[in-house]
Amino acid sequence: MERTEICAKFGMDYLATERTFTMGIDWHFTAEMATRFCGRCVLETCTGGGFTTIALARVAAHVVTVEIESAHQVQAKHNLSTAGLADRVMFVLADIMDDKTWKRLPPVDAAFLDPDWAVTHPAHVHRFVNSSTRPPADALLERTLSVTPNVALVLPPALNVCEFDSLPPHERQKLCMNQSHELYCLYFGELAISLSDTEFRV
Repeated sequence: MERTEICAKFGMDYLATERTFTMGIDWHFTAEMATRFCGRCVLETCTGGGFTTIALARVAAHVVTVEIESAHQVQAKHNLSTAGLADRVMFVLADIMDDKTWKRLPPVDAAFLDPDWAVTHPAHVHRFVNSSTRPPADALLERTLSVTPNVALVLPPALNVCEFDSLPPHERQKLCMNQSHELYCLYFGELAISLSDTEFRV
């Protein structure tokens, strides 16, 4: 990966592979989303290269981040160390959909869920119900809401928003960059500022 691209997207010269670069969320968005987690003990799923972890660790009391891919976790640990925030994060290498993982996690009062939805083949259709993300976003949200009502869930922009109708009350934030709709973030519980549609633009 080109250093200039990494710096532009993530704010510093971090380590990134093609995969973690694609999966990672732009620092303008992560900084905005992280503001809702000030002072909280946060569970993050799907660490990737640790780019959202960095934003969360800057404001949260503590972050517990779970990743299934060991290579991604190595990269994330390096990036958190580069940012000077490694001591604010507990790294867990595990499958977040495994009940045994949940049993070994410390108590949290909020969660940030960013399942991998960066599917590239042209015939793919993003959906939330019976989700095609990894792990499935709908199942991950349901499992997490059983632990804390304060959840943020990142989803792709191409979803049919009618699929959210059966969810508990939430804020649906549309995040845009240069007039392009990049993603949604659904906020539940105390993380929701307004139980309505909102927008953040860069």
